[in-house]
Amino acid sequence: MSIPIIGVMPLWDDEKNSMWMLPGYFEGISQAGGVPIMLPLSVDKDGLDQLIEMCDGFLFSGGHDVSPEIYNEKPLDNLVSSCIRRDEMEAYILKKAIEIDKPIFGICRGIQFINAALGGSLYQDLPTQHKSEVEHHQTPPYDIPVHKVKIVKDSPLYKCLNTELLEVNSYHHQAVREVAPVLKTMALSEDGLVEALYKPDNKFLWAVQWHPEFSYKTDEKSRMIFKKFVDASTL
Repeated sequence: MSIPIIGVMPLWDDEKNSMWMLPGYFEGISQAGGVPIMLPLSVDKDGLDQLIEMCDGFLFSGGHDVSPEIYNEKPLDNLVSSCIRRDEMEAYILKKAIEIDKPIFGICRGIQFINAALGGSLYQDLPTQHKSEVEHHQTPPYDIPVHKVKIVKDSPLYKCLNTELLEVNSYHHQAVREVAPVLKTMALSEDGLVEALYKPDNKFLWAVQWHPEFSYKTDEKSRMIFKKFVDASTL
C-alpha cells in the first residue's frame, strides 16, 4: 500500500509577495499517514493537470477571502481581501478533482471556497451581516475551543466521530450563507452558521469551518478527521 500524496493549497502573503504555509496542515496530514506537498500558486493548466494526476488528495487551506464575484456579488467596501490567482487555481483543481473523484478536504476558507465554487453563497463579513454572541474570531492560542457545533445525525461526520456535539476553535469573518445545491450540511454552530459540509456523490469531499490544523495536537477528534481524509486518499 503506497503512502498518499496530499496537495495542499498555498497561502499567499500580499505584503511579502510570497507563498507560505502553516505547519499544522502538513503535520496533521503527516501524523495521519500522508505525505503533504505545497502546490505552486499557478494557473498553468498543463502543470496543474500533472499535479492533479500526481496527488492522491487535496487540502483546500485557509487564507484570503473568496472573491465575491464567484457567487455573483460585489465586494463590501474595505471588508474583503481576495487573491484572484488563487481563486482561479483552486477552481480548476476543484473541478478536475471532483471529476476524477479524488478526495478533497476543506478548512476555513476551504469550506467557503468549495461552497461558493459549487453554486452556494457566503456572508462576506459576519460582524456586519450575521451579528452574534458566538465567538467566531478568537485570539491566540488557536487550539482552544471557543464554541460548540451540533453534528447532523447520520452524516458522515457523525459516523466518523460518533458524537452530536463538538467543541471547536474558530477564526473567520466569512462563512457559508446558502449551501450549494450539490452539498449537504454536516454541522451547525450555536447561532445557526454552517460549520461542515460534504458532497454525497463523491468518494470524499468534506469541509469544516473550524481549524483542526491548530487543534490536532491536543484534540483526538481533529486527528480522526485528518485520518479519515488521508485514509480516503490511500490508493
